[in-house]
Amino acid sequence: MNQHAAVIGSGIGGLASAIRLAAKGYRVSVFEQAPKAGGKINELRLQDFRFDTGPSLFTFPALVDELFTLCGENPLDYFGYRPVKTSCKYFWEDGTVVNAWQQPNEFAAEIEEVTGVDAEKVMSYLTESEKLYELTGDAFLFHSLHKLSNFAKPVFQKTIFNSLKLDPFRTLHKRNKQWFGHPKVVQLFDRYATYNGSSPYKTPATLRMIAHLEHNMGTFFPEKGMYDIVKTLTALAERQGVQFHYHTRVERVITQDGTVTGLRVNGNDLPFDLVVSDVDIVNFYRSLLPETPLPKKQLSLERSSSAVIFYWGVNRTFPDLELHNILFSEDYPEEFNHLFNTKTLSPDPTVYLFISAKMVKGDAPQGSENWYVMINAPENVGQDWDSMLAKVRRDIIEKIKRTLKVNIEPHIVCESVADPRTIEHDTGSFHGSLYGLSSNNMMAAFNRHPNFHKKIKNLFFAGGSVHPGGGIPLCLASAKIIDKEIPKINQQL
Repeated sequence: MNQHAAVIGSGIGGLASAIRLAAKGYRVSVFEQAPKAGGKINELRLQDFRFDTGPSLFTFPALVDELFTLCGENPLDYFGYRPVKTSCKYFWEDGTVVNAWQQPNEFAAEIEEVTGVDAEKVMSYLTESEKLYELTGDAFLFHSLHKLSNFAKPVFQKTIFNSLKLDPFRTLHKRNKQWFGHPKVVQLFDRYATYNGSSPYKTPATLRMIAHLEHNMGTFFPEKGMYDIVKTLTALAERQGVQFHYHTRVERVITQDGTVTGLRVNGNDLPFDLVVSDVDIVNFYRSLLPETPLPKKQLSLERSSSAVIFYWGVNRTFPDLELHNILFSEDYPEEFNHLFNTKTLSPDPTVYLFISAKMVKGDAPQGSENWYVMINAPENVGQDWDSMLAKVRRDIIEKIKRTLKVNIEPHIVCESVADPRTIEHDTGSFHGSLYGLSSNNMMAAFNRHPNFHKKIKNLFFAGGSVHPGGGIPLCLASAKIIDKEIPKINQQL
């Protein structure tokens, strides 16, 4: 095969697509307008501190390993990662602390000891989450939901036959409240809605399968930090002959008679047999395919949340904190009301604190830590972010003071901040939404844009704004779905 494929964008979905195409024998060219690969997975250096600036949770590492094995390489030779002893440490203002230990039975025992909720109830919940994943995971995550022929496959028939077990008509919060009762345990498991930028008070209970990915399959961390995922995959792609063109903006996708024929780059029309876009789907249609209308639902449906992130170099260490930490809001429903209804920031936000120096010692000077301090934020619809940021910084510092009993402000020696505006500018995410569309309705999985264009042959879509969704595992899954579709297309050529 001597066909030439182009990939627009080198986020994790674009990188995985490029590697999979190269493994099939394609010549592959990747066009990236930024100076380096990664998309939302990036890094920042301030003074002697290094920060991972984007996704910080690493689950389902097999999807990364698989890219190496596809190319005939052993991932252990290039990419190291370790299980995390505590997947997350949860704090409440009244002094309650729950360690989400890596082993499910230890996590369940911890919940029973701290809250009184029976450990067997927790284990049953995790077992049910596993069964739910077994019913839906293959169909929903690794196949297109936009081809009728797929629904005749056994993997889909199993899901359809057991559709009521998915619990699509209840919200995640209602399910968790009925299951656990205890408000703190409910809040802990409600948080999984935020893993794809949604609200537990709106998203269907089907999303409880996320608990299986974190607690049964496990949480891991790359030995050199999250950005090492990008570095190692970029190197893998280059070893397969993939050509990267940085600082290069694609101007449009060229089509003829319903088929992709190339790209316009720097005023030049370059021929390609196949194109994969890793660009936010709204911006793709507006900028790269302007003569083709964007599907209306992509603009009319609710978008996912964004984030405000402070990167603080801190001149002391905190032995009681883990790699991942959560400081819960005292009013969770009101926090999501701010996010999705009033489009503002809660005065008492849930604070996520990620300290990569707990695992990667070189990420902070000795006796110091690198604090990645994130709160969920609404999409960017023109709010006065400068005023909101000044206030929320004070709110976060006060939240830390109330919960951890420490005034962190005197210990901050350097700082940078990201907000929905900068996320939109730096990553091309429409309105700064981290996951494209939200999952705040039962049809969310079907509302996402397909991984292929229904009217233009050989045009495919990867990344967090299309099916199956955002986050590292789902972006990798989008590339895997494309991988399954491409041979069918080529057989028709």
